[in-house]
Amino acid sequence: MKNVKRIVSLMMCLTSLFFATLTFGQASNAKLLPGELKFTAAGELDISPSPTSSQHDFDFLEGKWVLKDKKLKSRLTNNNEWIEFESTVEMRKLLNGIGNMDVYKTEVDGKPFEGIALRLFNPKTKLWSIYWADSNVGVMDVPVVGSFEGNIGKFFCKDKFKGKDIIVVFLWDKTDPNNPVWSQAFSPDNGKTWEINATNTSHRAK
Repeated sequence: MKNVKRIVSLMMCLTSLFFATLTFGQASNAKLLPGELKFTAAGELDISPSPTSSQHDFDFLEGKWVLKDKKLKSRLTNNNEWIEFESTVEMRKLLNGIGNMDVYKTEVDGKPFEGIALRLFNPKTKLWSIYWADSNVGVMDVPVVGSFEGNIGKFFCKDKFKGKDIIVVFLWDKTDPNNPVWSQAFSPDNGKTWEINATNTSHRAK
């Protein structure tokens, strides 16, 4: 009996350590989170394109979508309460295919909310830059930069959240191109740990 108690106690400790080290919004997104990040001598993110990076990486997203959204009620506070809602998106290509733009619409506290995601592919660097602006602020966020490797896209930037330095990552999984999954995660410690704080699954509008 003592040995069983010791084993149970050890398992509980390991479980607690695991979740304290890395917080997930959804366990299924664990495999998508980035590993060790690379930095330049000046401390900036060192982002390289994947060998397969292409201006066609977001072609799957063209058209109209209905999204099932989830977001944490509070970010970087060890909060586990999720808010669920629906939204719509329409994406169209721009600039002969090296750019595209989403128009995102939903309601927040009963009020209309609209956002745009502008994505630009640099043919020289083979990297995508993704810019976001919404009707609450009217200012473009710092772009996340990166690429797809196969069906998984990872896009990064340095930013601030409530005055604290963070690294932001957008994660795209287009394994099922008719039901792609997007997630956003913050790291307050240069990529050692991540908290997924927003995610959605897109379904083609009929």
